[in-house]
Amino acid sequence: MPPMPALLESVPNFSAGRDPATVAAIRAAVEAHAAVLDVHSDPDHNRCVLTCVGTAAGLVEGLAAAVSVAIERIDLTRHEGIHPRVGAADVVPLVRFRPGDPEPERVARALGERIGRLGIPVIGYGELGGGRRPAFFRAAGPAGLQALLDAGDVVPLHGPPVLHPTAGAVLLGVRPPLVAFNVDLGTADVGVARAVAAAVRERDGGLRGVQALGLLLARTGRAQVSMNLIDPAGAPLHEVVAEVARLAGTHGVEVERGELVGLMPAAAAAAAAGGALRIDGLPADRLLEIAAGGEFGDPGPAAADRLRGR
Repeated sequence: MPPMPALLESVPNFSAGRDPATVAAIRAAVEAHAAVLDVHSDPDHNRCVLTCVGTAAGLVEGLAAAVSVAIERIDLTRHEGIHPRVGAADVVPLVRFRPGDPEPERVARALGERIGRLGIPVIGYGELGGGRRPAFFRAAGPAGLQALLDAGDVVPLHGPPVLHPTAGAVLLGVRPPLVAFNVDLGTADVGVARAVAAAVRERDGGLRGVQALGLLLARTGRAQVSMNLIDPAGAPLHEVVAEVARLAGTHGVEVERGELVGLMPAAAAAAAAGGALRIDGLPADRLLEIAAGGEFGDPGPAAADRLRGR
């Protein structure tokens, strides 16, 4: 029996978090071709994040279908939300788990060609865009991105050089695993969250690989530090949260809660557990389910086969 193809992961972000029917339609589009492991939807950010796994062909089909649904159902001219965005299907990354693995980039480029046929510009970021991160393209919103396109400073990988009138653009990239994590503070003063975010993020001299924004959540009336940890090994999650708590404390504010967006790598969870238990360098393979299961990329029931002695 020939081996089954390896699985790949994508974590697309769509600009829809207040309309359950739209989120469900996007999910269904992916699930017709690939698996959706998690959906995180937030009304304040007005954004949903899907964690998807599938074969190369399945992900291309499922993600292209989901982008088509987003173009049809999401109108950025009427969109409200605290998270910056330039597209209805705002960011679509393929995740590279093994350094040097060419497959995620190959699949991302195939997906970009498919999305470009939908009449929307596909703009590469990270490895596909000269190292520039999504924040660069979102800095001045859709109008600012169109100005970059008009000036020739940004050239789409596929599709027209003009933003779609209601769906904007798609930022397409390849990246290593990251951790998306929000910290809600016990204050309505967004200035505190912005000060903490500025102190903790890498670009302003903070922690390695940390991207951070200070936001105000209308639903709860709480300020939030919203973060991406693009180097979870260089800046472990538990250390970042501790630093956010310390910085907030200098303003007389406490941390109320944390929120994981999507899924996190097992190594990040193990490191956090090790930190809490004062175990130096707790490896992920000391977790029972990880030790019993197969490596990512093996779609078969590895754990069950091992336990049966096969």
